[in-house]
Amino acid sequence: MRRIVFAIVLLASSLVHAQQRDDKLLDDLDRVRTFNAVAISPDGRHVAWSVQGIGVTTATTGGMDVHLLPGDGDDHYLAWSPDSRSITTVSDGGKNQRQIFVTRVGSTSIRVTSVRGYLAEPQYSPDGKSIAFLFIENAKRAAGPLVAMSRAVGPIEEHIDEQRVAIVELATKKLRIVTPADMYVYHFDWSPDGTHLVTMAAPGSGDNNYWTATLDVVDVSSSTMRPIYTPQLQIAQPRWSPDGKSIAFIEGLMSDEGSTGGDVMVIPANGGAARNVTPGLKASVTSIDWTAAGKITFGEDLAGESALARLDVDSGAIETLWHGPELVTSHDVIGASLASDGVTFAVIRSGFRSAPDVWAGPIGAWKRVSSTNIASRAMWGEARSIRWKSDEFDVQGWLLAPAEVVAGKKYPLIVWIHGGPASAALAHWPDQRAALLSRHGYFVFFPNPRGSYGQGEAFTRANVKDFGYGDLRDVMSGVDAAAASNPIDTARLGIWGWSYGGYMTMWTVTQTQRFKAAVAGAGLANWQSYYGENDIDAWMIPYFGASVYDDPAIYARSAPMTFIKNVKTPTLVVVGERDGECPAPQSFEFWHALKTLGVETQLVVYPDEGHRFAKKEHQRDVAQRLLGWFDKHL
Repeated sequence: MRRIVFAIVLLASSLVHAQQRDDKLLDDLDRVRTFNAVAISPDGRHVAWSVQGIGVTTATTGGMDVHLLPGDGDDHYLAWSPDSRSITTVSDGGKNQRQIFVTRVGSTSIRVTSVRGYLAEPQYSPDGKSIAFLFIENAKRAAGPLVAMSRAVGPIEEHIDEQRVAIVELATKKLRIVTPADMYVYHFDWSPDGTHLVTMAAPGSGDNNYWTATLDVVDVSSSTMRPIYTPQLQIAQPRWSPDGKSIAFIEGLMSDEGSTGGDVMVIPANGGAARNVTPGLKASVTSIDWTAAGKITFGEDLAGESALARLDVDSGAIETLWHGPELVTSHDVIGASLASDGVTFAVIRSGFRSAPDVWAGPIGAWKRVSSTNIASRAMWGEARSIRWKSDEFDVQGWLLAPAEVVAGKKYPLIVWIHGGPASAALAHWPDQRAALLSRHGYFVFFPNPRGSYGQGEAFTRANVKDFGYGDLRDVMSGVDAAAASNPIDTARLGIWGWSYGGYMTMWTVTQTQRFKAAVAGAGLANWQSYYGENDIDAWMIPYFGASVYDDPAIYARSAPMTFIKNVKTPTLVVVGERDGECPAPQSFEFWHALKTLGVETQLVVYPDEGHRFAKKEHQRDVAQRLLGWFDKHL
C-alpha cells in the first residue's frame, strides 16, 4: 500500500511540475511581442515599426536615435510623407476612437482627424499636402469577417456599412469623402500626379463581396468612380506606376481577404486589356511595389519559403533578390517596405529559431534595427522543409521535431493543416500550440497540400470542386514521407487545424481511422447548411462553381456530414461564439452527430470571440485543451 501511495504522490508531483513548466513556457511566449507593421522612409534614412502592446517606434536605419511615438499598441498602419520628414499613424490617442496622427521626425504628434467610425490605411498624396484613408462612418466594429460579428437578435436585416475613401487636407484639417456611397472600397493607391485614385471595390456587404471586387479609377476632384477591370478571380494590392501610365495588381484564387497570392497583372491606367506578366510562375506573389516605371519588386511564397524578386514588366524577366527559409514581411504578407532607391529595404524577420524583429538596409545585407525580441530563445525542436510526391504534384511542408529526441525512441505526430485553403504554412516563430506540442514530445507536421500558395496558380486551383479529396491524399502521403525519414510512431497520429484546417480535420476523420485523436477548430461540418449560415458565402462560388441552391450535390460531395457514420476518432471541437466565417452551428452539428453516434467528443464555445480569437486567456485555453486532448489519447 505504501508503494501505491508513494507512486500516486510521485505522479501528482510530476503533473504539478509539468503544469508549472507549461505555464512558464506560455508566459515566456507571451513576452514575445508581435510586430504589426514596418515602414522605411522614402530617403531610406529612417524606419518606423509598430509593436502590439507597445506602440510605434522610429529609428535611423542604422538603429540609432530611437524614438517612441504616442500610440495604443494596435497601430497597424504606418505611412511616411514623400519628403521623409513625417510619419503618419492611426491610434485611439486614449480616447477610444482611432484617429490619424502626424509626427514630424524628432517632434511631437498632431491629430489631423476628428471622426467617428473605423479608419485604416492612410496614404499621403504625392505632394504631401493631404492624406487619404479608408473610412466607415459610425462603424460599430472593426472591418472584416475575422472579428466577432454583431449578435443576430431581433428583426434580422443585412446592415451595410460602406467603407469609402476620405481625404483630409493637412493645412486645414478639412475632410471630404471621394468615393460613392454605394461602393465598399477595400484598398486604394494614389496616381503619381495626385488627381486620381485606383481602388478595388464592390457594392454591398464589405465582409462578403471582396470576392467580386472590381478595379476602378476615382477622379478626386469630381468624386466619381469608373470601373476599368472586372477580374475572373480575386484581386489585391492595386499599385499605380510612377509614370502614371499603368496599374499593377495581383490576381488569383483567394479564399480570404488579406491572405494574398496570385500572379502580377498590369493594365493601362485608362483601361483596356489586362496582361499577366508572371504567367507560369511556380510561386505565389503576395505583395507588389513599383520600383521604377518598368520595374516591379514583389514578395512571393516560394514552396513555403519567403522570397523577394524584381520583375521587368516589358520583358517578363524576373531576378530573385533574396530567398530564405524564414518569414519576411512588412505588414501581413511576405514582402518588404522599400525606399525610393529601390535598394534599401525594411522588413520584419522571423524563423523557427528566431523571434520577430525589424531589420533594414540593402537587400540581403540587412542589419538588425530593433531589439524587441532579441533575448527570446527557441524552446522547441529543429524544423526542416520536406518534399514528397502526391499524384502529379510535388508537395512541400514543414516538420517540427520534439524539443528532445532520444536515439532509438519513436514519437507521436500531430498533423496541423492551415486555414484558407488559399494560404500556406511558412517558416516563422511558432505559436503557443506548436511550442507546447514540441515540448511535450510531439513531431508537428505542417503540410502545404494542393490549394495552398507557394507553387503557382495551377497548384492553388487544384482543389476546385474537389475539397477534401486530393488535398487529403497530399496530407496522407506527406505523413508517410515524414515517417519514412524520422522517428515517428505511425500508430500514434493526431490531426488538428483551424478554419479550413478545422474542416479538413472533420473531413479526415470521416475518411480514415489512421488518426487516434483530432481537434477541430472553427470547422465546417456541412457545406450545405454552412452556405446559409456564414457571412461570406461569396468566397465559395469560385471553388464550387455555383451556389448551393444551383448545385447542392457538389457541396454534399465534400461535406463531413455526408460520411459522418464513419467516424471513430475522439474529437475535440472548439469555436468562437460570434464567428462569422465558420459559424458556431457548424461545430454544434458535428459535435452533436459524434455524441449521438457514441464517439468520444467535447465541444467548447468561447464567449464573444470571432473567427480570430482576441483574448489571450482564450488563446491559452485552446493551446492547453489541445495539448491535453492529444496527451490523453496519444
